[in-house]
Amino acid sequence: MSLSDTTLLAELAVRIKGWGRELGFADVRITDTDLTHAEPGLQAWLDAGMHGEMDYMASHGMKRARPAELVPGTVRVISVRMDYLPRAQESVDQGGDAAANADAAPAEDWRQREARRLADPGAAVISVYARGRDYHKVLRARLQQLADRVQAEIGAFGYRVFTDSAPVMELPLAEKAGLGWRGKHTLLLSRSAGSMFFIGEMLVDLPLPVDAPTGAHCGQCSACITACPTQAILGPGRLDARRCVSYLTIELKGAIPEAMRPLIGNRVYGCDDCQTACPWNKFAQRSVLPDFDERHGLGDASMVDLFGWTEDEFNRRMEGSPIRRIGHERWLRNLAVGLGNAAAAGARGDARIVAALTARRAAASALVREHVEWALACHGAGARQQDRQ
Repeated sequence: MSLSDTTLLAELAVRIKGWGRELGFADVRITDTDLTHAEPGLQAWLDAGMHGEMDYMASHGMKRARPAELVPGTVRVISVRMDYLPRAQESVDQGGDAAANADAAPAEDWRQREARRLADPGAAVISVYARGRDYHKVLRARLQQLADRVQAEIGAFGYRVFTDSAPVMELPLAEKAGLGWRGKHTLLLSRSAGSMFFIGEMLVDLPLPVDAPTGAHCGQCSACITACPTQAILGPGRLDARRCVSYLTIELKGAIPEAMRPLIGNRVYGCDDCQTACPWNKFAQRSVLPDFDERHGLGDASMVDLFGWTEDEFNRRMEGSPIRRIGHERWLRNLAVGLGNAAAAGARGDARIVAALTARRAAASALVREHVEWALACHGAGARQQDRQ
């Protein structure tokens, strides 16, 4: 293919988008590599230390905003969206014969289900995206298949595929490509799919025609800012990761600051509150792939049951899951905090919870023991009564 033939390049772009949809991507867009507009914001965020212990965010400097420096020869970025709302956790069904369904009770909206779980003091709330297969593996494999399709069509070309796995500013690229706009919670939003999706990209040396970005559609809404349990969203587009539940339960390696623990509630891996509060997520789309279906009952699990997993059991059950990367120790740390918070949520002194915590105390690592002791203190007299048994 002649790289100067604009007609052939336009035709190839159309084919790439079609192949992408065949591979399970809900949307495929193309943009150039210029992210100079995003560099000042990135530098200011890093200078303020809002990345916390995520040193990898700063280790590559501004290369993160310069794809052509990361992969020399890159002139375009093929940005993709893959929906991840589990197939069994669909939004209210709007299809079928409305008259025939008029007297039937509507299916529970996925956001209602999440709210119900948050209100249950014994429930282990795990971010929806993490209940299925590790998205890194799914998206990378599908992006590689897309690259193979392109190569079969035009021959060898320069490319690399990524999804949350390299110093690339994925969200600004996706926004510039037209996959959506950056919401006030800093996540990408789509008018047709909300924010319950993953993004990935292929950096290529093909001068494909680019797509136009879409405008922002948050308006005066600030539901995500209000909903954040730790007030980590300081204002529209300003996130202090050090306060974010996802950072505290996933990225933070040491002890969770004591002042933050009560705010975490029963969120034991990640947090979806800003997404469940967003009106656009009434349009969240179910995944077309089985990869993101819930595994091991993670959408309905209790904290006591998960807290009882041995390290071998954790590693076996979490094989192929994004959760496995935090390791068993941090898994127990997070669950201990959730079990402690159950006291303030109506389960103070619950016998099963206190017994589970007490059983872990002696053999736990120093990190886990600290959080177990805190949790037992939250249960007060219940913990002391257990100690006497």
